Amino acid sequence: LDTYFARYTGVRDYMDNIKAQAKEDKYVETIMGRRLYLNEINAGNGLRRQAAERAAINAPLQGSAADIIKKAMLDIDELLSNEMPDVKMIMQVHDELVFECSRDNSHMVMEKMKEVMEQTVKLNIPLIAEAAIGSNWNEAH
Repeated sequence: LDTYFARYTGVRDYMDNIKAQAKEDKYVETIMGRRLYLNEINAGNGLRRQAAERAAINAPLQGSAADIIKKAMLDIDELLSNEMPDVKMIMQVHDELVFECSRDNSHMVMEKMKEVMEQTVKLNIPLIAEAAIGSNWNEAH
């Protein structure tokens, strides 16, 4: 871990800052404002406090990823309803979306879905989506 923190110096600062904020506010937020309340963040019991500290670090990252994929799904659903009624969003798995479309339109659909996913939220760094085509989910990986 020391090598990791030495290479990525901002990570330790993030972890320290988020824990300090959580100890003061007793909650953390995702990018879209959802809150996780951390009742044990100042607990006298070390195990409970450490669990709350881990949650304070993980929840904004994991929760924000969930926020982003849900927002992308809403944006894509609107696009499909208005412009691509023959394309079906059939499944979400973590940060992946799976679509069904005709083979003839597959490349165009792939590029459009990638574009929408990358533009769903504006961040300080680029949000890169990967896309693939296959006859089934396994082939698309």
